[in-house]
Amino acid sequence: MTAPYTPPKVWTPPAQPEGRFAAINRPVAGPTHEKALPVGRHPLQLYSLGTPNGVKVTVMLEELLALGHAGAEYDAWLVRINEGEQFGSGFVAVNPNSKIPALLDRSGPEPIRVFESGAILLYLAEKFGAFLPTQPAARAECLSWLFWQMGSAPFLGGGFGHFYAYAPSKIQYAIDRYAMEVKRQMDVLDRRLAESRFLAGDDYTIADMAVWPWYGTLAKGQLYEAGEFLQVQDYRHVLRWTDEIAQRPAVKRGRMVNRTWGQPSSQLHERHDASDFETRTQDKLAPGA
Repeated sequence: MTAPYTPPKVWTPPAQPEGRFAAINRPVAGPTHEKALPVGRHPLQLYSLGTPNGVKVTVMLEELLALGHAGAEYDAWLVRINEGEQFGSGFVAVNPNSKIPALLDRSGPEPIRVFESGAILLYLAEKFGAFLPTQPAARAECLSWLFWQMGSAPFLGGGFGHFYAYAPSKIQYAIDRYAMEVKRQMDVLDRRLAESRFLAGDDYTIADMAVWPWYGTLAKGQLYEAGEFLQVQDYRHVLRWTDEIAQRPAVKRGRMVNRTWGQPSSQLHERHDASDFETRTQDKLAPGA
């Protein structure tokens, strides 16, 4: 048994941090090194990784392009967070919080930075007039679910996911506490989707794009390999919604962008042209490319 931990009066960082993210955890903000960000030819420059938060934005961009919004063309640059690339000076200038995704809109006279995935979804929805209802009640419902996700996902990722999958030792209290909360959240979603096709109503919106990469993946047992542990098959309305969204062509494309794991055919490390989905996935490139 590990000896009980008594917090000191003043916390100081451990001399030898433990855990999967020990190399990049730090108690201060700001850059650790000088590195300019690459810039492509399209109006929108995305710096990201294919985690659930990154997938939100690439799905949104692919959905906008599918609607015919040519101004939504984008370059997606890979940010390898396990290697600390998010602490480069160029990235910190776009997102002072050093988290993916970060967006730079270069379509106007001055570049506009947007960070935090929910803010990016809202920015793009307003910029292009898509996937955000205009009727007040429907708009309020959409934004409520969008911000529900932004407030809830830290319990799923930083809470349950960290202690169940990543912590160097298993702590029953922590796992029980966050498993309880994640199952409550799944029940919230299941009850809503029992009465509504999508989260904001009959139409697919940025609320669905925000929630699906986290909770849809969890519902399919693909997140933290925790499907059996959380008995995700019980949330049948979430599963119905998850499967419907997964069949959208733009969603299939969006989840491939900046992805660095899984089948090579599912990985498009960088996206600079629509043709890249056919020609630049990892199964089509030489090793190391």
